[in-house]
Amino acid sequence: MKEAKLYERLEDGRVRCILCAHRCVIRDGKRGICQVRENRGGTLVTLVYGRVIAQHVDPIEKKPLLHFYPGTTAYSIATPGCNFRCQWCQNADISQMVRERHLVMGQEARPEEIVAAAREAGCRSIAYTYTEPTVFFEYTYDIARLAHESGDGSGLANVYVTNGYMTGDMLDLFSPYLDAANVDLKAFRDETYRTYAGARLQPVLDSLIAMKRLGVWVEVTTLVIPGINDDPAELEDAARFVAEELGVETPWQISRFFPAYEMTDVPPTPVSTLQRAREIGLEAGLRYVYVGNVTGETVTVCHECGQVLIRRSGYWILEHHVQPDGSCPDCGTPVAGVGMGRRKSE
Repeated sequence: MKEAKLYERLEDGRVRCILCAHRCVIRDGKRGICQVRENRGGTLVTLVYGRVIAQHVDPIEKKPLLHFYPGTTAYSIATPGCNFRCQWCQNADISQMVRERHLVMGQEARPEEIVAAAREAGCRSIAYTYTEPTVFFEYTYDIARLAHESGDGSGLANVYVTNGYMTGDMLDLFSPYLDAANVDLKAFRDETYRTYAGARLQPVLDSLIAMKRLGVWVEVTTLVIPGINDDPAELEDAARFVAEELGVETPWQISRFFPAYEMTDVPPTPVSTLQRAREIGLEAGLRYVYVGNVTGETVTVCHECGQVLIRRSGYWILEHHVQPDGSCPDCGTPVAGVGMGRRKSE
């Protein structure tokens, strides 16, 4: 248990949490919407600091990040809890554990141990993922600072896989240590966010714009769900936002839905819907639009000359032709991303 960051004390022993866009006002003895931040006598504490419920070494492509040190691995960790209640959650057993089972579980691990484990495993980055990393921010903050300081001066990169519902205050504090983020843009209609996630759309859009402004490498994922967010007009609005507000170089990943959690009666997304969504993204001017959660290959091509740059099967790279300086080998056009080029020794 540890005192939380980013809150303010109010009258009558209440506190206001300013970590995420819910901005919960919490009475003494009560918890916020995330259920892992509790007011104890006018002090907000985090209940999940150092409580690791999942940890794995993953390909960075699994996050999914396709333009951030491709072919490397990320030491991935999570604690219980989430500030959303998405009815299609793929990790509800741990994200909703505290809300549904009133359990705060996890193996104790100090930040130093996480960084050491990541380095021992040969990872290029640490990913805060599986559940919503914003709700275990204090833990990620301490790990991330150590990660940047570790090693031969280059340090380990830090990655958030997130719903994007943090406040600007949180991003301002964390941005010096946050290198990349994959943000779930779950829909482009506020009503969908309210009905299915218990949240709102605008704070997510604000976070995406703020991350871009702060120099965080951003990739966007949209899980396309039949009857929920698959209307072409809505997908056009989402694609236009990514292109105009984040930049045409921003990767947009269109992911296939499979029945899960409280949506077991909804069928998987037709592949034709995903292909149409990809076309919509390209028509909006986006240079890198991918279809995810389907079998087959994923290919990154040069937007200028069409040269195949990276060919993947699942999470594994089959071909990698980006030059060490991050450019196309045929025409020399820079390839958007971080660490995209192969080192000469590879």
